[in-house]
Amino acid sequence: MDYKETLLLPTTEFPMRGNLPENEPARLSSWYGERKIYEKMKQKRQNATKSFAIHDGPPYANGHLHIGHALNKILKDIITKTHYFFGENICYVPGWDCHGLPIEQQVEVKLGESKKTMSKSQIREHCRAHAREFIDIQRDEFKTLGIIGDFENPYLTMKFEFEADIYRALCEIAKRGLLIERSKPVYWSWAAKSALAEAEVEYEDKEDYSIYVAFELGSEALSRLGVSEAKAVIWTTTPWTLPANQAISLSPSEPYVLTQDGLILAAVLLENLTKLGITNGEIKTEFRAEILVGSSAINPLNGRESLFLTGDHVTMDGGTGLVHTAPGHGEDDYYVCLKNGITDVIMPVDDGGCYDSTLKVKGLFSADVVDEFVGLHIFKANDKILELLGDALLHSSKFIHSYPHCWRTHKPVIYRATKQWFIVMDDAKLDKKTLRQTALSELEKVKFYPAVGIKRIGSMIENRPDWCISRQRDWGVPIAFFRHKETKEPIFDADILENVAKIFDEKGADAWWDLSVPELLPASSKYKPENLEKVMDILDVWFDSGSTWRAVLNSQNYDAGEYPSSMYLEGSDQHRGWFQSSLLVSTAVNSHAPYKSVLTHGFTVDENGQKMSKSKGNVVAPQDVAKTYGVEILRLWVGLSDYSSDLKISDGILKQVSEQYRKIRNTIRFLLANVNDLKSLSSEFTLLDRWILARAKRAFDECEKCFKSYDFSKGFNILLNFLSADLSGIYLDVCKDRLYCDAKDSKRRKSAQTAMALITRSLLPLIAPTLTYTVDEVMEYAPDIVKNGSIDAFDLVCEPIKFDDSFDDELLFVSREKFFELIDALKKDKKIKTTLELVIESTCERILSYDMDEVADIYMVSSVRKFSDKEALCEFEVDGEKFKIVLSDEHKCPRCWKFNATTADGVCPRCQEVLDSAK
Repeated sequence: MDYKETLLLPTTEFPMRGNLPENEPARLSSWYGERKIYEKMKQKRQNATKSFAIHDGPPYANGHLHIGHALNKILKDIITKTHYFFGENICYVPGWDCHGLPIEQQVEVKLGESKKTMSKSQIREHCRAHAREFIDIQRDEFKTLGIIGDFENPYLTMKFEFEADIYRALCEIAKRGLLIERSKPVYWSWAAKSALAEAEVEYEDKEDYSIYVAFELGSEALSRLGVSEAKAVIWTTTPWTLPANQAISLSPSEPYVLTQDGLILAAVLLENLTKLGITNGEIKTEFRAEILVGSSAINPLNGRESLFLTGDHVTMDGGTGLVHTAPGHGEDDYYVCLKNGITDVIMPVDDGGCYDSTLKVKGLFSADVVDEFVGLHIFKANDKILELLGDALLHSSKFIHSYPHCWRTHKPVIYRATKQWFIVMDDAKLDKKTLRQTALSELEKVKFYPAVGIKRIGSMIENRPDWCISRQRDWGVPIAFFRHKETKEPIFDADILENVAKIFDEKGADAWWDLSVPELLPASSKYKPENLEKVMDILDVWFDSGSTWRAVLNSQNYDAGEYPSSMYLEGSDQHRGWFQSSLLVSTAVNSHAPYKSVLTHGFTVDENGQKMSKSKGNVVAPQDVAKTYGVEILRLWVGLSDYSSDLKISDGILKQVSEQYRKIRNTIRFLLANVNDLKSLSSEFTLLDRWILARAKRAFDECEKCFKSYDFSKGFNILLNFLSADLSGIYLDVCKDRLYCDAKDSKRRKSAQTAMALITRSLLPLIAPTLTYTVDEVMEYAPDIVKNGSIDAFDLVCEPIKFDDSFDDELLFVSREKFFELIDALKKDKKIKTTLELVIESTCERILSYDMDEVADIYMVSSVRKFSDKEALCEFEVDGEKFKIVLSDEHKCPRCWKFNATTADGVCPRCQEVLDSAK
């Protein structure tokens, strides 16, 4: 007889192999096509008591997606779906940053010389078209990552009404007195010909000069020191700024010395300078800085006076203790000069980084050489300046150091004093608090993931300067203010501001350039158009993105959740970028943070922790991963990774993730296959089923706790350990006998099937936020007992297993583990082929009080009995209880393979009963 035909073998049409790259596109198409999944998710939770929404940090509409984009969007999707599958109402509106320099530069390349003949509006329309092109590209690429959201109505910062809302946010800040215009040194990108915000600066290595220059003292300074000759020694790494020197700053608290060779230096730095050979180190006299304050030294380049003053910014960690001070080229320089009455700031550098005619007007070089420098790029002037210094150059060398660069052009930036618009940090305009104080206070109310995030952004807010929000470019929202032609004072008239905003609503911000002053003024304006002129700067693109909370959450134009948003989620670099700009705009307008929580993730690196670059050949593109492994593997990689630090990814890592996915998929397949004929749930559970349900409840509850706190890597570690060790490693292996060999309606079999159905019901919605494609596929093959009334994955809701998880007979399973350690040796010695040949004898009364067939199954032996005198293959002890392994005296059953048959050619009693009932 072929006993295989009598077994209840598992069956399911759910395929073992996912064939993800081939199958995912069709499923995605159904989500956004006939099934309209986002709309379904909204409807399913419309009456939920809780809601959650991530306000999307807008990616830049330029270029294809990279792996960092994929990480960010998938993490947002996993978190949004986590809230959904835990029963909350969710919404997700994607958005795009559309203005700014990168797009403008791309368009400039395309237009070439023809740009010079175009109007601002024509150039801006080309920029708009470029942004539209990549929005469409990126929208499709984001969808393929399994991201579900309102892609039909995304927010775009270049929409007319959006530009109007950005402008309105600016107007509110102006009305609150936090917006000022002043000439001040700011980060300047000479390559982009624009001011930069701090967030637009990144640091790269740069080679620079290190020079020590002697300034001869003027007569007043010499008189105060009582000497006939002396020189003040300054140190700088920017020789090109020396023509614009206006002062020399000294420390108000440190002693200075005049050496025997006539040099003035800080006392604590004398030894360092002696080693360099700048001085012989012999001290003639020691004095305090106050002696020189108000007197002057002479700039060796041009003979101009350089005023001695004191400043707290002077440190003793290098240099000479005498700081070359050019207020047009440094923020500290600017403030210390302003404090000391130097208001005429010299700025001889044009917007392209070349010296201009100021050199002649101010006499910054001698007449015989000045023409060589006008029009010369400042970085090319260094060598010429060193040559002109002659004997005044005491020491020169080169070194490599970290230097600010423009993050768009990757060229070194400079400090350059220009007239710019600033949001002020330290004017008490917000209920007697400053913007800095208000922002720091609001941060205390925000939940950060990881928690250290508040320290990072907090320290940045504490130390940041006023925010320079103006740019001198074409593609952006204009700082659309009028000013008086004569006084140059800006006009913040409420009627004018709102009239301009309404025009932007209808015609977009291009109207600022297209329309005349009379056309932009309201009919009832008290101002005469001929007396006004337009401000022609545009807004820093960070202001655009920093005001999206207003245009998206407060406008009623988007189904994006409420203000403040549940969460902002971006890379850790956004502590100095979007998180900060959003906080400052929101607190400046509303005195309130725009977010309740902030989650940050690290950057993607290769398996060796190296930054990805095409030159290294270590770039992992999301499109390639999707084609090779499937998007589901990329999503699981995100779920398994600790996003709080940098995330490693490579082909080898993705293969490991694929193996984890295979284990999850095959476990689900086994569960489905074995409950395919279950029609109703049992309420009575065997020992083994009580154990696995207790373990499942404990694991799923811990996993749920982790997922709800966004600790996905820990949650998946708990989940995978349960699936591998407890469920597959023990339970499913043990259950095969009763599932295949028991009668179809036996209590043991139905108990096991019920446990499996309950575990599957809880498992699917738990992993659905991450493995959405797979769970949706599972639901097409799952039997009704698993679906429990659901049609597809998006009908599921996470519900804990309702079971007492206190059951866990540790002794039973510790002894099982010890038993299998000994089995390996018995098999190696060829004493047995299978554990079914064995009987376990024990002295443990508790174990012996259980159903013996049940305990035998747990050990995967043929039977369990009390300790006897029978000869043992081996013995072991656990917690003082003895266990003996002996060979079974009975015969192998040809149907179930247990050694419980009484005759050599017969089946065991259990199998005989099943066969008889089937006749």
